[in-house]
Amino acid sequence: MKRRGSGVLLHVSSLPSPFGIGDMGPSAYQFVDFLAGAKQSYWQILPLNPTDTFHYNSPYHTTGAFAGNPLLISPELLAEQGFLDKKDLSPSPEFSHGRVDFRSVTAYKEKIFMQAYERFKTTKEKCDYESFCSQNSDWLEDFALFMALRSRFKKQAWSEWPQDIRDRKPDVLQSVRKELGDSIEMQKFLQFVSFMQWLSLKSYCNGKGVQIIGDIPIYVDYDSADVWTYPHLFKLDDKKRPYVVAGVPPDYFSKTGQLWGNPIYHWDVMKQNGYDWWVRRMAHSAKLFDFMRVDHFRGFVAYWEVPAHEKNAVNGRWVEAPALDFFNHLTKKFPYLPIIAEDLGVITADVREIMRQFRFPGMKLLLFAFGSDMPTNPYIPHNLVKNCVAYTGTHDNITVRGWFEKVATREEKERVFRYLGHEVTAEQLPWELVRLVMMSIANTVILPMQDLLCLSEEARMNQPATQEGNWQWRLSPDLLTPALTARLLEMTETYGRT
Repeated sequence: MKRRGSGVLLHVSSLPSPFGIGDMGPSAYQFVDFLAGAKQSYWQILPLNPTDTFHYNSPYHTTGAFAGNPLLISPELLAEQGFLDKKDLSPSPEFSHGRVDFRSVTAYKEKIFMQAYERFKTTKEKCDYESFCSQNSDWLEDFALFMALRSRFKKQAWSEWPQDIRDRKPDVLQSVRKELGDSIEMQKFLQFVSFMQWLSLKSYCNGKGVQIIGDIPIYVDYDSADVWTYPHLFKLDDKKRPYVVAGVPPDYFSKTGQLWGNPIYHWDVMKQNGYDWWVRRMAHSAKLFDFMRVDHFRGFVAYWEVPAHEKNAVNGRWVEAPALDFFNHLTKKFPYLPIIAEDLGVITADVREIMRQFRFPGMKLLLFAFGSDMPTNPYIPHNLVKNCVAYTGTHDNITVRGWFEKVATREEKERVFRYLGHEVTAEQLPWELVRLVMMSIANTVILPMQDLLCLSEEARMNQPATQEGNWQWRLSPDLLTPALTARLLEMTETYGRT
């Protein structure tokens, strides 16, 4: 990211669609046209992995680190591909256009996915499908089996499955594969469709001069195909349950820290096998994205380890991870690592040194810039560096307008006015901050869609340390107006980011 450019942060699930959730269909292509029309260089999204209602459909909690999220499959494209008739799509339920109702969306899509799969089974020409399965067999076979078993055991955690299946006894798994053959094939079909739709969309983006910034959560869920398949890579007890879990200590976002609950890597074991799982994960991600934002980057240097019985993240400890050896190994496999380091929060010198050594850009948020230390604040525009990605805010923040209306103190508001040189209203502030980051020295600027639309707190995507009510916001299709395109284009051209 050495040249000046800008882009927009909007997850696929937030796109307009008649099916209750954004998907990879026509509205996604229309959004790319909007980006291209405003001469944007990047589209940043959240993780594309499968989500689960148990974790309130957070894209940072997934059943498979390599898999795609079937909920983002476009029914309209399924019809175009011949897997559905258009009549199969109607009548669809009356979904909310402003928020995602994950339960109703899941119920509807599972129904049409079954119809699509039944038609797929009668298709004679399956070369593309067979090629996909062959090229992705290293993760697809275990993921499909895991999901089929999870359905069979009614989403019971894999540690509660019969012991021979829990422990992956080869003869037992062979028998189970035969027994669940059709269910396994359906899972593979959904992954095939998901990846084909995404790669087609990515190709369209790249053809329009737009690059994709994907998002890679550092951790995986305990109840995932990855932990079931490779339990030796994680800190589990003799019953294959985590005895320590991941989180972060108390910080800006939460006074009791954040207890994520993910199992923690056995880095010494990973090191012995050349970090094979991570190498494959990065190679896989490189096919899907042009750049990769790695969530909680500091966890590669040192991670916050909390005993599994704790109710919050306060009573944890820092444990060192082999960052230097790990990234040296990755750079031998991938001469160019297109990583953006999510380095928000309290970041120590050792993390900064790893970022400097491997030239990974960090993230700078303008919402963090107006504290009492404003002249020396690393987030204030005059202190930014070229090799960073500057944002007004991210999916974890309240919107700029919402911050000004609900969160900012009187002193912070006064500092904003002083920095701008004039007073503004809450509705005017988002574009004033957009201007500040666009004119900054930062090579890359990413703007949340909600801030471009000057939306208030109800448009927030996620509130860390909470569970319910997140990941639901959706973009209304009538908001992508020619006037918005023209305004963003003018700002982009003015500050040399085309």
